[in-house]
Amino acid sequence: MIWEIWWVWVAAGLVLAILEVLAPGFIFVGFAVGAVVVGVLIAVGVVLTLPWLLVIFAVVSVLAWVGLRRGLGTREGQTKTFDHDINED
Repeated sequence: MIWEIWWVWVAAGLVLAILEVLAPGFIFVGFAVGAVVVGVLIAVGVVLTLPWLLVIFAVVSVLAWVGLRRGLGTREGQTKTFDHDINED
């Protein structure tokens, strides 16, 4: 089936990475990493059923999202807060 073809997973990861560039905000980056990891696993010869592939995809996606969010996300003090509302004058 199509989920057993490694390049399909890698292509899906590249599409998700392109979507991340177009819609920044760490929305698709975890899914992109998860798809590429599953594609690489299939390419090296790991034979798994679809449910296991989806579990690996989900776990790697969440771990990648959390790791990249912490490593590249907004730092403490970078967020601008407003103490004065221009509509109150």
